Amino acid sequence: MTKLKLGPIPDDKPVKLTVELPAELHRDLIVYGDILGREAGQGPIEAKKLIAPMLERFIATDRGFAKARRLQAKP
Repeated sequence: MTKLKLGPIPDDKPVKLTVELPAELHRDLIVYGDILGREAGQGPIEAKKLIAPMLERFIATDRGFAKARRLQAKP
């Protein structure tokens, strides 16, 4: 079993954004969704459903951002 950084994708009401992605990144997202869905015993997960969890994971593990955020919150 492959160890992916993302776990199950929650089903909640999103805020709609429109973004442009490089074609290669979009292809990678499709493949990632296929693998993640297969690992979870589901069908393929759409690329658009991967973006928010990936960004959340990125932000949650960015130590520089966490430090800057703490410093910004101090009075």
